Amino acid sequence: MTRSRRRLVALAATTTLALTGLTAGPALAEVPPDAPEQLRNGDFSAGVSPWFSYSTGELAVTDGQLCTTVAAGTANPWDAGIGQDAVPLIQGAEYELSFDVSATPGAALKAVLQLGSAPYTTYASVDATATPTATHVTTTFTAPADNAGAQLIFQIGGSAEAQTFCLDNVSLRGGEAAPPYEPDTGPRVRVNQVGYLPGGPKHATVVTDATDPLPWQLTSAAGAVVASGKTTPRGEDAASAQNVQTVDFSAYRKPGTGYTLTVDGETSHPFDISGTLYDRLRADSMQFFYAQRSGIAIDGDLIGDEYARPAGHLDVAPNKGDTDVPCQPGVCDYTLDVRGGWYDAGDHGKYVVNGGIATYQLLNSFERTKTAETADGGAALGDSTLRVPERGNDVPDVLDEARWELDFLMRMQVPAGKPLAGMVHHKIHDKNWTGLPLAPQDDAEVRELHPPSTAATLNLAAVAAQCARLFAPYDAAFAARCGEAAKTAYAAAKAHPAIYASATDGTGGGAYDDTNVTDEFYWAAAELWLTTGDKAYLADVTGSPLHTADVFTPNGAFGWQSVAALGRLDLATVPNTLPAAEKTRIRASVTAAADQYLATIRDQAYGLPLPGTADAYVWGSNSNMVNNTIVLATAFDLSRNAKYRDGALQAADYLFGRNALNMSYVTGWGEQNAHNQHSRIFGNQLNPDLPNPPDGSLAGGPNAALQDPYAANLLAGCAPMFCYVDNINSYATNEVAINWNSALAWLASFLADQGDAKAVPAPTCAVTYSTHGSWPAGFTTQVTLRNTGTKAIDGWSLRWAFLGGQKVSHAWSAQVDQTGATVTAKNLPWNGKLSPGTSTTFGLNGTSAGGPNPDPTLVTLNGKACTIS
Repeated sequence: MTRSRRRLVALAATTTLALTGLTAGPALAEVPPDAPEQLRNGDFSAGVSPWFSYSTGELAVTDGQLCTTVAAGTANPWDAGIGQDAVPLIQGAEYELSFDVSATPGAALKAVLQLGSAPYTTYASVDATATPTATHVTTTFTAPADNAGAQLIFQIGGSAEAQTFCLDNVSLRGGEAAPPYEPDTGPRVRVNQVGYLPGGPKHATVVTDATDPLPWQLTSAAGAVVASGKTTPRGEDAASAQNVQTVDFSAYRKPGTGYTLTVDGETSHPFDISGTLYDRLRADSMQFFYAQRSGIAIDGDLIGDEYARPAGHLDVAPNKGDTDVPCQPGVCDYTLDVRGGWYDAGDHGKYVVNGGIATYQLLNSFERTKTAETADGGAALGDSTLRVPERGNDVPDVLDEARWELDFLMRMQVPAGKPLAGMVHHKIHDKNWTGLPLAPQDDAEVRELHPPSTAATLNLAAVAAQCARLFAPYDAAFAARCGEAAKTAYAAAKAHPAIYASATDGTGGGAYDDTNVTDEFYWAAAELWLTTGDKAYLADVTGSPLHTADVFTPNGAFGWQSVAALGRLDLATVPNTLPAAEKTRIRASVTAAADQYLATIRDQAYGLPLPGTADAYVWGSNSNMVNNTIVLATAFDLSRNAKYRDGALQAADYLFGRNALNMSYVTGWGEQNAHNQHSRIFGNQLNPDLPNPPDGSLAGGPNAALQDPYAANLLAGCAPMFCYVDNINSYATNEVAINWNSALAWLASFLADQGDAKAVPAPTCAVTYSTHGSWPAGFTTQVTLRNTGTKAIDGWSLRWAFLGGQKVSHAWSAQVDQTGATVTAKNLPWNGKLSPGTSTTFGLNGTSAGGPNPDPTLVTLNGKACTIS
């Protein structure tokens, strides 16, 4: 799904009044009649795009003109405007700016060509008076500076009366025609620039005119040829419009650094073969969330001095703050303390529906460790494993990070006693768009709560239900708070099932509109049932048409606007009490979807689970690709079938350089990596005193719709995989966002868990886990371990995890310990040896705070999965 656009406009009165620059005057030389046009769609024959407005009514094309309204009483001309970004200027070149304008009943306006970010330097400006009859305005000027991304703003505020403004025939001629953009794609041999796991697949793509197979050589860092073979011709790849061939060197498994692949006279970027390739990526990808935190000072000792900053939006001037935020006019009569949470993306807004899926993926990356054999019981996501200030508090760090957003999400709930009580405000952000760069603590804009929505309310219900079961072993009070918030939100959503976020509410922040919430209802009901066991929630799950539908789509298995797959994945993986046949059907739907993604990987010469059509390369295409990969990874966790793991590993190659641009889309990872992502916080490209995004930040990726003017100017006519530019001005291809990094963080954790990617052994043990009695506060369980292998077991350690807050209170015939939800049972001196075919049994009593207590779906013996019988 596309995300709402991020616009750069100069709004602050103090800034505008202080602008310096060249005001348009008499022409220094005549602009040639054949001078190139630098604006797009100035006659509005193509509709509204790429024009934008702020503090106005909706833009519309009426009788061939671009028209909008401005409310009465705006104080200053710059308080409302119409504009276009990414206007190229060349220092010393002559330009002619012209336009037709009318206004009813009539008002003054100013056209300003300026720097689109602080300090908003004026390059040229012209004043005009608009009347109900169209007036033609024209002026010439000499550009005082080079700027490939200047901004044209028609300032149309400052009138005591309401106005209707219309523009037509807007033109800026002069300078030079932009040369064709040619990205630097480096060597024609495209590899995963990070590397490959020893036992995993190893593929590369070669761009070549050749149509017959070509010889390839794999060379060590010392220059020795260690493997060779022939390529496979693939013809023209639709996504890149390149003639390509592929290389498969999977048979080579020796770990090492600095390998290169040579084909057709070209040598790839270097890469490693190692089982520890992705260990650091797990922490890097999750540190992004700490760097995006609102309402807390960022500690440079944790993530680097360059990222240290004061807390943002805590009512410290110039911030208006998030501790006492009013609603938009007419929305509510109260204020809320909505401090905390994560800044969503390149701006300083905080959005519940995007925060919901991002929080889900962090929570789910931890919950996966309870049911995935390769996750080692979650040791790598435990306390003091990540760079967060809460480390050392006996809570897994990934849960600490998720809690920062969970607290914010619950603060967005409408208070009891108010209209729509229990519903959740859709978003909170600046009243007006701000420019780049802008540190959070320097944001002077007024903050506003936007109306509640059913989608936002169900997002809270879903993730707060997750929170209730996952935090139960660590913080029972917080878990209970989450549980109550989830139930309250779900009840409120059922009472108000069709309150939708407006698609036009996009000034100062993204709209995040969604008019179909059947998927949110399904997801929330599934999470609440898994946590509470309440049959009413199960009835909503099984009664939803999505319960038996194919919810995994080719272009993106799930996203903030399409969340049914989240419910399906959790029903397939989280232990529950569904009938065995129903569990089998649900899990089969996941593996069937994974099979389809494997087929897509085979069909794509660059080996990714995304179709090669333009409609697959949308805003945030990289996250869509990763989410499809998560389905593959989940299928592996469910089935232990290595083909799904291999598919996930191959898909990761695309992120790290095996793509048409030869670009790693993850900052700090790979020889050539994206590092100029669109962000107000990480504005190094505009201000060298600021940092680039931290290592482990995922760029949005190719977007064939070219929904920002910088990309539209530069990349017109691009093949889908080439519709990307690593430039801070391209918000539609190169933004950072919490839901994109949450997808990367989930995948990074899975990749790191795979180690050498060795063959998956058949189980050599079987476990029978039987709960013989249960009551509201406890239960009795008996566990039988059977040696089904051909070798004797000499010492055993069984491990499994409870669903939530269950705790072992007493055990017999085994030494049983518990950390969080994870239980470890070890043999006693007399029952540690098991010959093939023999078994031993032990038991335990446990306590519970109520709710379901399903049998575990994973029990490991000395780290290896047993068959559950």
